[in-house]
Amino acid sequence: ENALGSSHSISLRKQHLSLNHTQRLNSQIVHKTAYYGKIEVGSPPQAFTVVFDTGSGNLMLPSTYCQSRACTMHKRFNRKSSATAEDIEADGGAVRRGGPRDQITVTFGTGEISGIFLKDDVCVGSLCSNVRFVGATEETEDPFTAFNFDGVLGLALPQMAQGPKFSLMDCLVDSKVLRHPIFSVFLSDSDMEASEITFGDIKQEHMSSDMFWMPVSKDTGYWQVQIEDITINNKRQSLCPHCQVAVDTGTSQLAGPTDVINDLASRLDVKQDCSNFKTLPKLGFVMGDHVLNLSPEDYVDKSSQGCEVSLMPLDVPPPNGPLFIFGDPFLRKYYTSYDRENRRVGFAQAKHIGAVQEELLVSLNGPGIVKRARFKEEEEEEKEEEEEEDE
Repeated sequence: ENALGSSHSISLRKQHLSLNHTQRLNSQIVHKTAYYGKIEVGSPPQAFTVVFDTGSGNLMLPSTYCQSRACTMHKRFNRKSSATAEDIEADGGAVRRGGPRDQITVTFGTGEISGIFLKDDVCVGSLCSNVRFVGATEETEDPFTAFNFDGVLGLALPQMAQGPKFSLMDCLVDSKVLRHPIFSVFLSDSDMEASEITFGDIKQEHMSSDMFWMPVSKDTGYWQVQIEDITINNKRQSLCPHCQVAVDTGTSQLAGPTDVINDLASRLDVKQDCSNFKTLPKLGFVMGDHVLNLSPEDYVDKSSQGCEVSLMPLDVPPPNGPLFIFGDPFLRKYYTSYDRENRRVGFAQAKHIGAVQEELLVSLNGPGIVKRARFKEEEEEEKEEEEEEDE
């Protein structure tokens, strides 16, 4: 703990998106949610809204060098207006005036961003650090014109960042401004409460269970942990014993290995006409001594077209996979904390205002079930005592 450090929570806004998603021959509308909040960059500060994304590693913002519609309809970083901004190359070195400079192109789903490298002060509330980032010089219309937010703030581990000092979290930790070297994410499941990300602390009021911790299992840059099995109504299925789960705040999907999802789909037996929706089981993932359950509402897409398992196929080969990616549906159920120093992820059941508390987080070696019955050993002792008295 850093006694001099502090913490700061940023309230997140939610945007529902309907994006055209073309997969092979059929075009479908994919409904996504995006949670975004405010940061400030430069001197004097320029405010931007960003998605806080544990599935990517860099801060990316539109810059005034970008004239495409996706940029001009959003706030753009003006480096000439900031007294502290510096032009840098990909390795952080100074740019030679008049010469060529490093540029990066990053693919995001259906679109891409190209940009140059900059360095400036970035503030999350009152927590500030000097950070390297990408200023976009081009953004494709699809999907970026559909977004209410300006950019993306990557919070993955440093392996996913462009290089040292590109990770905002690492810069905040190194600057010693955080009370604890962690950030925590709470996603609301109704309009009665705000979603928020907290840098430097864990907020007890968002938890309805104790938090347990799992070590980051692979050096991919993802916040990923090992799962031992998958359960249906808390019964182990001997499925996916060496699978990994990556917790990703930047996606609104649940995804996993094709063969496991197909196997699960047949075991769960979700009827296309939704006739068995009310009797569908809980789907759980075994982490250490705990099962983290999802309800049918979380793993089934229920629409006017009917019901189907909403897990998307995603095949990541070993050693980094097989990999599940848990996005918003999981993060609304579980309050998560990301410990940069100890490279571990904390999970607790989330506490929602006005919600009936289901028991979703089950302890496998927990307190056990209490029932009243005669105790066999005690009965035998009494019998022996009675026999002795009769003698």
